[in-house]
Amino acid sequence: MIIREAYLRQIVPLIDKNLIKVLTGVRRSGKTVLLSQIQDYLLKNGRSKSQIINISLESKKNKKFKDGDVLYEYLISACEKLNAKAYIFLDEIQIVSGWEEVVSSLLVDVDCDVYITGSNSKLLSGELATLIAGRYIQIHVYPFTLSEAKQMLEQTGKFKSDEELFQNYLKYGGLPMRFSLEEISLETYLSDTYDAIVVKDIIQRNNIKDTNLLNMILAFLMDNIANPFSARSIVAALKQEGISTTVETVIAYIDYIKKAMVVYSAQRYDIKGKKLLTTNEKYYTVDLGLRNCVKASGEIDYNKLYENIVYLELLCRGYDVKVGKTDDYEIDFVAYKGSDILYVQVCYLLASPETVEREFGNLERIKDNYPKYVISGDLPDFSRNGIKHYNIVKFLLNE
Repeated sequence: MIIREAYLRQIVPLIDKNLIKVLTGVRRSGKTVLLSQIQDYLLKNGRSKSQIINISLESKKNKKFKDGDVLYEYLISACEKLNAKAYIFLDEIQIVSGWEEVVSSLLVDVDCDVYITGSNSKLLSGELATLIAGRYIQIHVYPFTLSEAKQMLEQTGKFKSDEELFQNYLKYGGLPMRFSLEEISLETYLSDTYDAIVVKDIIQRNNIKDTNLLNMILAFLMDNIANPFSARSIVAALKQEGISTTVETVIAYIDYIKKAMVVYSAQRYDIKGKKLLTTNEKYYTVDLGLRNCVKASGEIDYNKLYENIVYLELLCRGYDVKVGKTDDYEIDFVAYKGSDILYVQVCYLLASPETVEREFGNLERIKDNYPKYVISGDLPDFSRNGIKHYNIVKFLLNE
C-alpha cells in the first residue's frame, strides 16, 4: 500500500498536540490503513510499540468495547500501566455507545494522544462538539486520487500508461482495496462495498423502513451527478415511475445519504452578489466505481464523469467547492482555500467553436484577477486571454 503523504503532512504536525484527530470518510476509503501509517511514523520517531493502543471496533473480538463504559475502563487501565504518553487509535468509533464522553474524558484523565475514525460526516455534529469545542481537528479521507492510483499501480508493476490509468479510473474509481484485485472481481467488490454502505451506514444507522425508496433516490442521485435539481424534482421523477413520496421524505433520505459520504452536494454561489443560493444544488459521488455499479442508466456522459472527477480532486487538494453563477451563466466550480480562489470550467471536449466560446466566455465575464481554468480531454492547448487550459489527465497528475 502506498504512503498517503498528503494526509500525513496534515497529521504529523498535530502529533502530541492536545487535540483529538478525527479521520472521517466513506467506508473503505483507506482510514484504517492511514491509522496504521500514523503508527508506523510514531514507531520510526522514538515511540515504543507498548505506547500504542489500537482498537478496531468493527472486529468481533472487540465487541465488548461497544459499551462506552467498558472501553473507557480498559483505556484508563492500559494508560495507567504505562510510564509514558499513550497513543490511542479507535477505528470506527461511532459503533460505541456514549463514545463522545469516552473520548472527551481521555483528554482530561490520562496523558494520551487520541486518533479516531468514523464513516459518518455528522460524527462531530452532536455532543462531542459541545464537550470538547476547540479541542479536535477533522481530516477528511477520500478514495485514491488519480495520482495516488498511478503511484499504487507503479508500486505493484501494473502501470501501463496514463491514458489507460485514466479510463480504468473513470470506470472503477479509486477505492484503495480495488487496486489489489483482478478486474474480473472488481464489479463484485464495488457492489458489495456499496451494499455495505447502504445497509450499515444508511439503513441501520437511520432505522429506514422503506429501503426500496432509498435505493430509488440513490439511483437517481447517481444518474444525475453534476446536474442541478431539487427534492421536488426528485418527487416528480419518482411519481413518473409510480412511486409516491413527499418532498420532506426525499430531503431526509438525501441527508442520510450525504452523512454516509457516498454523495456530496455543492451549493450554488452568486459570484456577483457574493452570496449562497438556496435552490438546485449539484450532487457528486465520492467514487465513480461505486456510482457505475449501481446507476440505473446505461448511458455514459463523459461531461458528468469529468466534472465529478475534478470536483473530487479539488476537495482532495483542500478546497471548499461551490457551483458558480454570474448573471445567467454558470461556472462549474468556484473553489476556495483561505484567501485563494479558483474558477474552473470542465467539459469532455472543446469540439466546436461554440463549445470553446461557452467555456472560455463564461470565465471571461468574471471581472476579477483570480486564476481561471478550463479542463477538458483535449490535448492541444486552447489557453486564451489569461485563462489556462489543461488536459484533464495532466491536471489530475500534476498538483
